[in-house]
Parts: sequence; structure tokens; C-alpha cells
Amino acid sequence: MKFTGKTVEEAIETGLNELGISEKDAVIKVLEEPVKGIFGKIKSPAVVEVEKKPCGLEKAAEVVQGILDFMDVVAKAEVVEDAPESTINIIAENSSSIIGYRGEVLDAIQTIAGAIANIGGKEYKKVVVDCESYRVKRNDTLISLAHKLETKATEMRREVMLEPMSPYERRIIHTALAGSETVTTSSEGKEPNRYVLIIPNDKDENSTPYNAGRKGGERRSDGGRRNGLKRFDKDNDRRRGGRNNGRRKSGFTADQPKRKPSSGFGTYLGNSFKDNI
Repeated sequence: MKFTGKTVEEAIETGLNELGISEKDAVIKVLEEPVKGIFGKIKSPAVVEVEKKPCGLEKAAEVVQGILDFMDVVAKAEVVEDAPESTINIIAENSSSIIGYRGEVLDAIQTIAGAIANIGGKEYKKVVVDCESYRVKRNDTLISLAHKLETKATEMRREVMLEPMSPYERRIIHTALAGSETVTTSSEGKEPNRYVLIIPNDKDENSTPYNAGRKGGERRSDGGRRNGLKRFDKDNDRRRGGRNNGRRKSGFTADQPKRKPSSGFGTYLGNSFKDNI
């Protein structure tokens, strides 16, 4: 906005007072210096342009808008003024392309927005980027899931593994179960496959974790794998040298002459490979 005054300082002061901001929060540009006529009278006043400095959240919203334009999607990013958290809302014709699978694209945009908004800040401020109220709906879904698996872990006395989630969604699970009297939670694994583990207080120490993110709900434990290998090796031994109808397998019949063992690396490597299947 443009403001005038007899002096540059007066014009700036007028602008700051009208915008209700201090000089440190303003972007000031002098457009015209005052021109004095004869006898010291002001022939033309000073003209300045005073604008409020964009806050970190507004800068982040501008960057988000740039990302949307680069994605070539018809959408608008705007700061939500009355939100309890620093929130940037995206209004789009096709929200699915912005949200992505389980919010992956939206999470990536939110990470960038948070980094931009906190540049130069002394304290980190959480920034939420939402689209078509996806965050609220997903939040409710995760809280419901957390309590459902809390009950399952308590009843089974087994740890329950959730599927890998983003830090934002893992935090929702941890918060939902923070006041539980029957379970505790922890994050395990490494990004991007880090997941939440729900641990019952009355855990059966001999049980294996229940994998809630796997079809069938079970995760093969190391012990199960070892047992499977033992059975596999036992079956192999039986086929190679076990008994069949009371007779030991010899690998040749009575009317077939015993073949001389061949020599050379080919035979050695072949047998070695067979034994290590």
C-alpha cells in the first residue's frame, strides 16, 4: 500500500500505524522523495510503499502453491487463519493426486512446508498441510484402529505390529494410547519402514508378535523358519537315504549295474549345490 507525508519518515509512520505493525515487521520502499518549492513549502509529498512481511506460514503457503503449479494440478493453497495449529489448506478439483496413497504426497508437501515455515525461527512450529479434510478423517481412522488393536493385544497377550507409517501418523497412534492402562507403545525399525509396536503389560513372553499389517495377521518368526528348514532337511534326507517299505534306498535297481562315480569339478559342484538347496 502507498502512503504519503511531508517527509519520508512521516509517510512510513502513517503506513505502519494504518497497518498496525512495527517497522521490523514491514517491507518498506520509498517511491518518491518530497519536493520542496520556494520558501520551503512542500511542492509534492513523499510517497512510500509499506507492506506487512509475510510470516513463515505465508512463505510456506507460497512454496506449496509453487509445488502444486509444478505438479500441473488445479489447486490453491491458503493459510487457515482460525485453525488451532499452523495449517495450510489445499483446495483442489482432484484431491487424490495431491493426497496420494495413504497421504504420502500430502506428507511430503507438509515436510517441505514445515521446513520453510521454520527458517530462522528459534522454536520449531508444527505445520499441517491438509486437503479436503483428509487429515481429520485419517486421524479418526487411526485413533479407532489404535484402540481396536489395543484390545486385541490385551486379549491375546501378544505384541501387535502395525504397518509402516509416517512419523506424523505414528505420533497419532502413540498419543491415542498414551493413557492406556493395559498397553504401551514404541516405534521400531528404520525409515521408511518404521512401525508402531503395541506391547501388552501382561505379555506372554513365549508369544510371537501379531502382525496387523500382514495378510492373515501372522509374521513368521525365526523359530518358525528354523522349524521349516528342519522339516525340509529331514524330507530331503529321507528321499536321499531313508527307508522305503523296510528297504533302504540305494539309488539303483538289482538289474541295473552300479554306475562308477565320475570325477571332476562338475560332479563336485553339482552335489555341493544339491546339498545346499
